[in-house]
Amino acid sequence: MSEFVPPENPLSTGESSAVAHPAPETETVTTWKVACAGDESRGLGHPKVWLKISPEMGFVDCGYCDKRFVIDAENVHDEH
Repeated sequence: MSEFVPPENPLSTGESSAVAHPAPETETVTTWKVACAGDESRGLGHPKVWLKISPEMGFVDCGYCDKRFVIDAENVHDEH
């Protein structure tokens, strides 16, 4: 029998979860607040949600579809 080897995860590699498990889809944005409704063109839509990007993290992941929105810090537009 072969020996069971557990899969690597962020805890076993010492990497942050964002590095070890990248988002399936990433979009670069220029606003701190973004809306996500999934990919309706492929039938993968979900309820529209508004997400706020944390300046400390620089990105936010959608809780429904795992799409990652990354802020373009050099071209950001301030919202009022």
